[in-house]
This record gives sequence, C-alpha cells and structure tokens, in this order.
Amino acid sequence: MTNQLFYGDNLDVLREHVSDESVDLVYLDPPFNSNASYNILFSSPSGVSSDAQIEAFGDTWHWNNHAEEAFDQVARSGRTSTFDLLNAMRAFLGENDMMAYLSMMAVRLIELHRVLKKTGTLYLHCDPTASHYLKLLLDAVFGPDRYGNEISWKRSNPKSLSSRNFANCRDTIFRYTKTNESVFNPIFGEHNPEYVKSAYKYRDDSGRPYRLLPLLNPNDNRPNLTYEFLGVTRVWRWTKERMQQSYEDGLVVQLKPGAVPQYKKYLDDSAGRTISNDWDDIPPISGNEALGYPTQKPVSLLERIISASSNEGDLVLDPFCGCGTAVHAAQKLGRKWIGIDITHLAIALIEKRIGDAFPLAKFTVEGTPKDLAGARDLAARDKYQFQWWAVSMVGAMPFGGKKKGADGGIDGIIYFKPDGKRTEKALISVKGGANVGVQMIRDLHSTMERERAPMGVFITLASPTSVMEREAAAVGRFQSELTGKSYPRLQIIQIKDLFEGKRPDIPYVDMSTFKKATRETVSSQDRLL
Repeated sequence: MTNQLFYGDNLDVLREHVSDESVDLVYLDPPFNSNASYNILFSSPSGVSSDAQIEAFGDTWHWNNHAEEAFDQVARSGRTSTFDLLNAMRAFLGENDMMAYLSMMAVRLIELHRVLKKTGTLYLHCDPTASHYLKLLLDAVFGPDRYGNEISWKRSNPKSLSSRNFANCRDTIFRYTKTNESVFNPIFGEHNPEYVKSAYKYRDDSGRPYRLLPLLNPNDNRPNLTYEFLGVTRVWRWTKERMQQSYEDGLVVQLKPGAVPQYKKYLDDSAGRTISNDWDDIPPISGNEALGYPTQKPVSLLERIISASSNEGDLVLDPFCGCGTAVHAAQKLGRKWIGIDITHLAIALIEKRIGDAFPLAKFTVEGTPKDLAGARDLAARDKYQFQWWAVSMVGAMPFGGKKKGADGGIDGIIYFKPDGKRTEKALISVKGGANVGVQMIRDLHSTMERERAPMGVFITLASPTSVMEREAAAVGRFQSELTGKSYPRLQIIQIKDLFEGKRPDIPYVDMSTFKKATRETVSSQDRLL
C-alpha cells in the first residue's frame, strides 16, 4: 500500500477509500473551541507573521443543515445505543454549537470504528471543553468495556493568570480498543538521575550498579513457597530451586547472617521507568520543530502513541491531520499512513514537511486537482480552496484568507532577492471564474504600486484576452542586478500551463513559504522503501 494524503471531508474519504478493518491505529485531534479560530502562520523573510496569516479553517461549529444531516445519519446507522445517547444529549444541550460538534463527531467515530482492525486502537486527543461528552460518545460507539485509558498530557507550563480558575495546562487523550486482542507494547522512559542515585547505590566487582529488592511473598498462605533458605524461614516469591540457582549465580545476597536475603536488580537490566497515564515528560513544541501551525503537537508525543499501539509496517490513520505530525511520526517509525484534511493549505504543508524530513518517502495526494477538469471542479465548489491550491502550486505564501479587506485581493506572495540580499515581493492574484477582463490586470497593477511590489502574477483558470496580455506587457520589465536579466513585471499564467510545469519567472525566489522540517535520519526514511 502507498502512503496517502487526502484532501476532502474525512467522512466522505473514510466511506469511499478506507476498507473495513484495514487500519491498525487511529489518532485524531478534532478541533473544538467556540471562541477560537485556527490559523496556519507563514513566516515572511523579515520574521513578521501577523501580516501573513491565512485562516485555514474555523473550528466554530454551528447547528445547521449539515449538523442535522449528521444527526440523522447516526439515527439511520443501526447503532441504536449511539443514537440513543446522541438524542439524549440533544434533549439536554439543545441545538447549539456543542450539539453540532457532537453530531459531526458521532457519525465519524462510527466510521473510524468500522475501519479499525480487531487488533486496532483509537486515540482521541481533546481539551476539557468537550472531553466529557466525547468520552460518552466513545463509550457508545466502542462499548464501555473497550475503554483503555484517559491519558493526561502536560502540553504547557501553567501561566500566571489572575482569573477565577486554576490555569489549565493539560490535554486529555482517550484510548479505546476495538477488541481485547489489541496491540499494546509497554513503553518505558529514562529513570530520573536522582532516583538512580538513591535506588541503585550498590556496585558489583565490575562496577555495575544494582539495587536490592525483597524476595518475600506478600501472600503468607503459600505452603509450597514456605521453606528455609540461608537460615531464614519465610514465604518466598520464588521456588526453592529458583532461589538456589539465583544464589549460585550471585543474584541473591544476604547482607549479614540471619538477615532476609534480597535479590540483585541491575540498572542495565531495567527496561526503564514505567510510563503511566500521566504524561508530563513530553515538552511542548519549541525551536526548529515548530512549523507555525498553532495546533501542532510534538513528534515525540505521537511517537509514544504509535510505538505503544502499533508495530512496524502497520497502518496509521489521522482523519484530522492538520500539519501532519501523526504521519510524520508514522513515517519515522516505519509505519504506513493515511492523512486526511479538509483544507488545501494543510495538505500543501504536509507535502512539504514530509518531503523535507524524508526526501526518499513515497506517497500520493488524492483529491487535489490533477488536470484542468479537476481544477474547474474545485473552483466551482470552493473558490477559497481553489485560490489556496493555486497559490501552493507556484510556491507562494497564502495571504488574505476569506476576509478580503485592505489586502486589495492579494491571494499570495512570493518573496525574492533580485540582488541576492535585498528582499522584494511578487503579489499573486488568482481568478477561478469563467470570465476575466482587463480591469483585473489594472487592479493587480494598482495593488503592486500601492504595496511597492515590483512584480505581480495573475493566475487564471480562463484564457486571458489579448487586451489583458497587452495591458500586462505595458507594466514594463524588472531588471535584476545579479542575474543581469529583465523579467516581465506583471505575468499572466493559466492554470493549464501550471499542469505543464510553467511557473512564474522570478529571480532568486526565497523558499521560505513554510518553515522547513528537519531532515530525519536515512534509516528511518528507508524503512518503508
């Protein structure tokens, strides 16, 4: 199977492209916070990000026809207990944003349960806003007996806020299994140095540190394990034969005559510190790992989840893949993966992230336009997704979002260095309509003058008129001191030409649209080749 990225509604993708019981591990981090909207941030060469924000998606859910349809689909699913719970929630909550979110999640959790193998596990990552409702839904879909853990992850340090509540610094991760045959690989962490110093205080002749552990049995009613050893009669943990062999091997010691013998546990024989459901040892995103996506999770967090509940070669699915941390961790650990997101911005970010971190990785991108007919279809369905897709095709930084204002219709920016040092920008304008005219060229030229941008690119789905081409040529040419060449200041590119490989003719483009992911080791890249 080829690793796959899907652009589209995850409910549709799950139903159309993911087979029953084909997935080993599902991780999902579905957004919900009615007072927030998530942005992908793109860094400009000057380090300023606020002027280059793009609204990737709003996570405010509303009760509307889509929510009502999701509710009805649960009713028709045949999952009686799930619908009974959802219906009771509706009676309690009413038809509000939270109820819309729960309806949308219920129908998706049913599909995720369907695609999980019998040995599969689902991890649902959420904050306290809706965690209590989501746990009820998981109980209804998977069954209360399939609940495994409620993991608490310390995602940040508490901030010194003066408020009516304690500062919240933790997320919740629910772990549910499909059956009692689920894969689980115990995870161990490094011992605390202070613990090692105090517990492993003994050394053998070769200098190996060890600790002494009791050999007494906590159950004092075990006649078969009651015997005398080294002058001490007790109820022991081991049989007499094992005790004698361990003593001969130098693993059982008696510190003084008459003392209760103890067992040597060497530090290098310890698997490490047992990881509980309280995860306070995985720090938040920082440094080079941060790609600018505000909901980004640390790779180490996903590595722990994937290592615990899957094996090399297994299939990992993230239906809300955002900036792609789950698929990054899956690739790094030698798993196959499927990522789904409803925005082209996220898909473009993940494509670059995986390409930077794993240059040899092979994957396909489904749902994005592959030809002119696909581009026309996307433009007709969602003009903003079309604009973001077209901007990503030319390696530009998205700009403006859905709220057009002072940007004057700028859809993207390409930064470039005509002399190798000074940074300039080319403005991108995308038009997906069937009709384009010369006024659009004039508008872009006017915006270039206002923004002091020496170059502009007009990307169009429709064929430009000869008048438009003359108007663009009249804007003049830009001279690069370093290359010694001149370039059209205002260039027109058709979508059909993008499919044939044509790109804007701009000198020394600054390739900093997305932050670059750190390249992973060759061994982890090669695992799935």
